Amino acid sequence: MNQEYEPEATRRHASATESSQASRGWWDRNADEYQNEHGAFLGDDRFIWGPEGLDEERAGLLGPAEGLKGLRILEIGAGAAQCARWLAAQGAHPVALDLSHRQLQHALRLADGADGAPGGAVELVEADAGALPFRDGAFDLACSAYGAIPFVADPVRVLREVRRVLRPGGRFVFSVTHPIRWAFPDEPGPEGLSVAASYFDRTPYVEQDESGRAVYVEHHRTVGDRVRDVVAAGFRLVDLVEPEWPDENTQEWGGWSPLRGYLIPGTAIFVCEAE
Repeated sequence: MNQEYEPEATRRHASATESSQASRGWWDRNADEYQNEHGAFLGDDRFIWGPEGLDEERAGLLGPAEGLKGLRILEIGAGAAQCARWLAAQGAHPVALDLSHRQLQHALRLADGADGAPGGAVELVEADAGALPFRDGAFDLACSAYGAIPFVADPVRVLREVRRVLRPGGRFVFSVTHPIRWAFPDEPGPEGLSVAASYFDRTPYVEQDESGRAVYVEHHRTVGDRVRDVVAAGFRLVDLVEPEWPDENTQEWGGWSPLRGYLIPGTAIFVCEAE
């Protein structure tokens, strides 16, 4: 058989190791397609928090842009490091970390095309978010736009690692799929507007190959779970932002669309400060 096998979608337990391996493999295999499909929306050096299109320049969740100059900032799950390149353009010293080697190759591609622009000055690190290769208190700020946290079995471990490498009082802002979305089908049209599953079912979503090996994993947490995770890791929750869908955004991205975005939130952004 030469026909490519289509992974089976299911809900089952997935360990931390299995989840990490699945994420690395999936992003390495799909980085090219992802950047081709979404690169124009993400830009080469924009900081976009999610499919709604809310950007950091407008939102200021990390603080005033002028206050970022000179700060050492860690971006987790950076992909092609578009957000980190925007931070560099503000005068910050960003480090872009990702599990996927192929995603970071796209970051190098964007840097090579920057022609010496300030946004090209980004340090790239390939590592697991659950074991950050940095000393304690190495960073002033940290951020993650849909990076790492939705894909890990133990989010508190990642949050504690982020807390460890932040200085006291440092801010960490991260975005994830809004937990309410897990109760609805992942469809952009009318079929995605009816509740199809229990919001309280934390069983991971897994795509697996013919041998039962996970090739893609996402982990669901309720809003309350996320808040408790943040507090357990030593952070204080400062704000929880639920971006509304703007009229000018007409694109569909997976299960995100104007139709659904006008009715239910698609993204949750947690603004935290290290205690």
